[in-house]
Formats: sequence, C-alpha cells, structure tokens
Amino acid sequence: MGARESLKKLIEKKQSEISDLEIKLREAKAYIQALQDSIKILPLDANDEQPELRPNSALAKTRDLIKNSGKPLHITEILQLLGKPNDKKNRVSISGTLSSYSRNHKIFIKTGPNTFGLIELGMNSNSGSHAGGDELDELPETFGKM
Repeated sequence: MGARESLKKLIEKKQSEISDLEIKLREAKAYIQALQDSIKILPLDANDEQPELRPNSALAKTRDLIKNSGKPLHITEILQLLGKPNDKKNRVSISGTLSSYSRNHKIFIKTGPNTFGLIELGMNSNSGSHAGGDELDELPETFGKM
C-alpha cells in the first residue's frame, strides 16, 4: 500500500500545481486584455501606421476634401463636393465606410452626427477624449506589477 499512497500524494501535488498555474494563466490573460483595452482608448500617435487609401477612390477624395476645407464636413457636403447624388444609397455607403474607419481610429474621426473630420488634422470628437486630460508619454514602471 506504500507505493499506492505515494502515487496518490504525487497526483494530488501535481493537481495542486496545475490549479496554481491555471490561476496564474487566467490572471495573465486578464492583464493582457486590460492592456489591449487601454490601447483602444488612447489616441493614435503620429508614428502609428495608418492604412493607405486607393488613389481616386471615394474615400481618398473625401480625405482630400476634408483636408482642403480644414474642418469636418457633413455627409451631404461630402456628397455634393464628390458630385454624387444626395440619395439614401450614397449617404449610407459613404457614411457607413467613414464610420467604420472612425470606430477603428483610422484616418477619419466622427465629430457629430454624419459629420466627419481627419485624425491627422487633430479634429477632436467628444467620444475620443479620455477622462484624465493629461497625456502620458510613458507608463509608470510599476504599471501592471502587483
């Protein structure tokens, strides 16, 4: 019976180790998720890579229109300047794409209902700001340490 008892104790010890490792793994995954969520709420840095728009596409032309105007434009202004009819199909198409880019913090930013600006011009939106007010260039060395 000595061998059987020894094996049972080894099994219990190993199960305890596994349980401890599973807890550490869950904590590490939660930590990574918190860091990823933090990245999403931070504004983009100037050196963050922005996607390229196809030349002469409606989005590239829209970017140029907003850049030239120097201010956010409403979807009706954008359609008018693009020479497209102001109908539901065109409004939904352009505004949906611009909204998608703005949600992903890429090139465009939504500054109001159906109104879009450019991130590169520093056109702010209320939803893009963070509560602290002060920009952090670096995280404290103790960030994430327990």
